[in-house]
Amino acid sequence: MTCRCILRCVHDNIQRKTNKWNSLHTQFRYFHVTCQKKRPLVLGIESSCDDTGAAIVDESGHILGDALYSQHLIHLNHGGIIPPIAKDLHIKYINPIVSQALERAGVTPKDLSAIATTVKPGLPMSLMVGLLYGTKMAKEHNKPFIPIHHMQAHALTVRMVEKVNFPFMVFLVSGGHCLLAVVKDVDEFYLLGNELDDAPGEALDKVARRLKLRNIPGYETLSGGGAIEKMAKLGDHLSIRFPVVMTQTLNCNFSFAGLKQRAQEIIQEEEQKYGIVADEIIPTVANFCASFQYAVARHMIRRLERALIYAEAKGFIPERPKSMVLSGGVACNEFIRDAVRQVCNKYDYELFCPPPKLCTDNGIMIAWNGMEKWIAGKGITKDIDSITVENKSLIGKSLIEDVENTRIRLRNPVKLVQNKDASQETTS
Repeated sequence: MTCRCILRCVHDNIQRKTNKWNSLHTQFRYFHVTCQKKRPLVLGIESSCDDTGAAIVDESGHILGDALYSQHLIHLNHGGIIPPIAKDLHIKYINPIVSQALERAGVTPKDLSAIATTVKPGLPMSLMVGLLYGTKMAKEHNKPFIPIHHMQAHALTVRMVEKVNFPFMVFLVSGGHCLLAVVKDVDEFYLLGNELDDAPGEALDKVARRLKLRNIPGYETLSGGGAIEKMAKLGDHLSIRFPVVMTQTLNCNFSFAGLKQRAQEIIQEEEQKYGIVADEIIPTVANFCASFQYAVARHMIRRLERALIYAEAKGFIPERPKSMVLSGGVACNEFIRDAVRQVCNKYDYELFCPPPKLCTDNGIMIAWNGMEKWIAGKGITKDIDSITVENKSLIGKSLIEDVENTRIRLRNPVKLVQNKDASQETTS
């Protein structure tokens, strides 16, 4: 047999095996897609603020495909979110993002069981982009439409990855929200406390901007909260005393405006003291960040303690160990997460936190909230054209007044300990 004949035999053998493999791959792909069609699949679309997200999940919480476009760096350069710019970027990227999520999932719109879209709360112009796209898609493909409350989605996301049964307590902390609520069911929430002015993420971001942390190498692309957290690890959290936030009523509401104002005053005093000009950074920046972060966490856990005592008195969460969910962008802050864990340990709560990817805004949490409602047969709209967006919306029924009337005083509040530092704060 000549060399040419040998090569031809080898080539034919390889070709036969390749064809066989391609055939098996095609059959597997067909089987995979066919299986996807037989089980519920929900597409989630998120555009409430400055992130355009889309994802497809199944009833088991498997993420079949997701995509996200973040406007973070663009708004960082503007010093804050500019609604018209956010809207234009949502319009530009929403179709590519949804198409990418579907492609990664290996499905088409006709394979979906329903389409879920954030409609409240958020920036109206941004929300409207997602709503118009989601409802148009639902009409074109004759799919049920599920309007989603952004904060309820944050509260339930953890159930994708952890066994957290109803009822449970949720603590949502982000750049736009700070609230405590009891989650009784997929569509039943009881609000115990809410932000009165600035949210913690907003306060951290504005103080970080005032500190000019972006001028420090390695901090250029960090969020304000992330920059403060990183710098705080180098400082002493007891070096600068911030006032304890006091309110006239014994409630679980949050107020960070006073802390933010005091922070700006201290920064100005430090700049004058050290002759800081232009883009220079105060030399006490690490201690300042550690102290400010500590003050924010201290205020948060005071309200959290009162909420847990109230829930105990009302018998809202009877089973032990009780479940506490900490979610939202600020939940990624390790110091704040550890502060919440210390409170949970005192009151016999097991703390659950979604992975960092699921704490920030994304299409996955919207898809999962849609799936939970789809399975429960709740919240599926019958009149798509009646859906509107809302910039403000409580997470559920407010019990804030009842919390105030209960007049719960903290007799022995948790004293925060940073890492292994034995130093403790003096509380009033």
